[in-house]
Amino acid sequence: MLRQQDRRSFFRDATMLTAGAVGGIAGGLFPVRSPAIEPIKRDGRAKFKFSLSAYSYRKLLGGNPPELTLDDFLLDCAKMGLEGAEPTTYYFPKEVTPEYLHHLKGLAFRLGLDISGTAVGNRFCYPPGEKRDEQIAYVKQWIDRAEVLGAPVIRIFSGHPQKGQSVDEAHKLAVEAIEQCCDYSGKHGVFLALENHGGLTTTIDGIMRLVDDVKSPWFGVNLDTGNFRGIGLEEMYSHIARLAPYSINVQVKVAMVDAQKKKVPADFKRLAKILTDAAYRGYIVLEYEEDENPRQACPRVIEQLREAFS
Repeated sequence: MLRQQDRRSFFRDATMLTAGAVGGIAGGLFPVRSPAIEPIKRDGRAKFKFSLSAYSYRKLLGGNPPELTLDDFLLDCAKMGLEGAEPTTYYFPKEVTPEYLHHLKGLAFRLGLDISGTAVGNRFCYPPGEKRDEQIAYVKQWIDRAEVLGAPVIRIFSGHPQKGQSVDEAHKLAVEAIEQCCDYSGKHGVFLALENHGGLTTTIDGIMRLVDDVKSPWFGVNLDTGNFRGIGLEEMYSHIARLAPYSINVQVKVAMVDAQKKKVPADFKRLAKILTDAAYRGYIVLEYEEDENPRQACPRVIEQLREAFS
């Protein structure tokens, strides 16, 4: 397992992030504090590409039988003029064959799309035993598949503390599982990105503790802009800014849920400013969760994102 210094050297040698970009974030958007790890080093300039999560089409892809296939989803992404598409693993066929993966990769290429990443639904807090082994094997299986697809990153979860577990015990188990999977993913050229998505990552301190403790250059954050809940909007944006320097994938939702459990439209321009200040370079992935038909709504929202991030 790579030590903290190895992780830092990896990013230092790979890119050249200017100190001013990170300093601007810390000084302007949240209180100055020592970072958990060194922020991901890039070249000091932000660059954004746009993608769509297949989860946005969940009602169309997840029916029995489904109304659409992932082929249809990719065709829609091309029609929207996107640079990439994120096919969520939930909507792949029950039996995922190499031939199917090659087909999907080939279709995306012919449509001029990157497979910007994919996403799994894992739980890493199980104690040693069959359930834990199954979860680790499941993530490794999708690492193999992501490599075939050409997907550079997989969104992962931490999981929730199990019955009778303390948070510290669950945290330790999650760190060990993530590091084990990162060790495997690095051999296949695939990054693992931990999402702020309930469980151990419900709070900013919870996810930052994991960011601090996982030691691998193949690990980063999947920043979901709509997943901090039960707090004020200003605090939400502050938490987003705190995660931005460690993010290797960003999923944007149309709305945020405030402390009164009221949906508030996301401020795309403010999110763009935060990510620009963080010198984020990579995909902005729309994850649409509203009630309107996504085939009608997503093209409109993508244009709004392009304008805000321009």
